[in-house]
Amino acid sequence: MEKAILGGGCFWCLEAAFSRLKGVERVVSGYCGGHTDNPDYRQVCSGDSGHVEVVEIDYDPSRIDYATLLQVFFAVHDPTTLNRQGHDVGTQYASAIFYQGDAQRECAERVIGELVREQVFDAPIVTRLEPAPRFHPAEDHHQNYYAQNQQQNYCQLVISPKLAKIRSRFSHLLQN
Repeated sequence: MEKAILGGGCFWCLEAAFSRLKGVERVVSGYCGGHTDNPDYRQVCSGDSGHVEVVEIDYDPSRIDYATLLQVFFAVHDPTTLNRQGHDVGTQYASAIFYQGDAQRECAERVIGELVREQVFDAPIVTRLEPAPRFHPAEDHHQNYYAQNQQQNYCQLVISPKLAKIRSRFSHLLQN
């Protein structure tokens, strides 16, 4: 089992997306990259803690590789907007890859380079690429949020369209 830590706006969106993939064993919403010990949602949302909302993904590399996780990551958020995803604005919504070692860093650099060469986005990619600091799990009520709150407006308007995009583009990667 290996870990990936990715931030692409609201962690509820990323958790819902990655939890549906074959080879992903566990997805935990949380915080990474800040300077406050044991941050909570209020501190992170204030922008004062320096943390990014992220997901920590436990995955089986024999079933899904890191590059594929990154392809999904770049498909479900906009890596060209600094500290923003749609109406979610603030440093906690940064696009970020917190890599676990040189192999993940090199893979992320390669994937980003391919996206740039292929001109997939109309603006420069601003995704942070940093070594993984300590991961802080979010509070319990943030875990499995979409699964428990599918009828809420945010889930319907923001998360559901991202999941539809994954079903359309990455159906071969989805669990049954």
